[in-house]
Amino acid sequence: MDPSEGWRPTASSQLLAKRARLLQDIRVFFQQYEVMEVETPLLSRAGNSDPEIESVGAGEGAYLRTSPEFALKRLLAAGNRDIYELGRVFRSGETGRTHNPEFTLLEWYRTGFTYHELMDEVAVLVRHCGRGTLDDWPLEKLSYRELFSIHLDLDPFTADLETLAAAASKRGIADIELDHRQWLDLLMSLVIQPALPVRQLTFVFDYPADQAALARVRQDSPPVAERFELYLGSTELANGYQELTCAAEQRQRFEVENAQRRERGQAVYPVDEHLLAALEHGMPECAGVALGVDRLLMALTGVGCISEVIAFPASRA
Repeated sequence: MDPSEGWRPTASSQLLAKRARLLQDIRVFFQQYEVMEVETPLLSRAGNSDPEIESVGAGEGAYLRTSPEFALKRLLAAGNRDIYELGRVFRSGETGRTHNPEFTLLEWYRTGFTYHELMDEVAVLVRHCGRGTLDDWPLEKLSYRELFSIHLDLDPFTADLETLAAAASKRGIADIELDHRQWLDLLMSLVIQPALPVRQLTFVFDYPADQAALARVRQDSPPVAERFELYLGSTELANGYQELTCAAEQRQRFEVENAQRRERGQAVYPVDEHLLAALEHGMPECAGVALGVDRLLMALTGVGCISEVIAFPASRA
């Protein structure tokens, strides 16, 4: 890049105008549905313990938020009901065609909703933001188990490492050693996701229990996490849960995640005691979802790189 040109935005004026319109459309949608917009801190004393996510340190024992989730749940426990936040989040090391370390996330919670009801609302929101361009795109809901059966002819809950490695080898992925979850993640991202129908909204739900994150686990045989993801074409767009409300189980999950981070040589973060206290006080039954606004704009405008929908990506910040 010519140093004399580094001051310029990477998004065109036309795309910045479409971005402004998308943000407005989101706010209009939630106003119509009487979901209240809130603002929560960008800084937190607790980092994200998820081993797959790295927090950005902000000095003096503080971290930039990777999501507003914990603060929003504290608001729910304090008596607020249907709420959303539209704002910036930060994740270290996430750079690429669809990633920027600083990005815009839409996150909302619906009390009394099931995660299947929230899936339906996510679809309505996405079509609303598409302003007619997505109205003829079909919607399909598939369980995680059904998806692997269709694309790989295996059961992700019971397949052993040899079976998963063989499925990958048939598709040119070989000579690597992974654990069970890593194999599933790899097959999902490299085999299944690229094969999803291009002009379709695909919801995948009921994940393995070890992929629960902050979702409630239903004690089926085997147990499943009441979690869903939305793919717009082959682009991963949203991640939602039937939210875990048990403080003791949440604390245990934090401890397990920090143990995994310790084993991997990653930074270990303080547990968010404010969230745990809020859950102990009592959070209402609800479903919540986070949706990547930059990726949605990419899909709606047909551009191929996130820098085209952000005024100043990390390389020009």
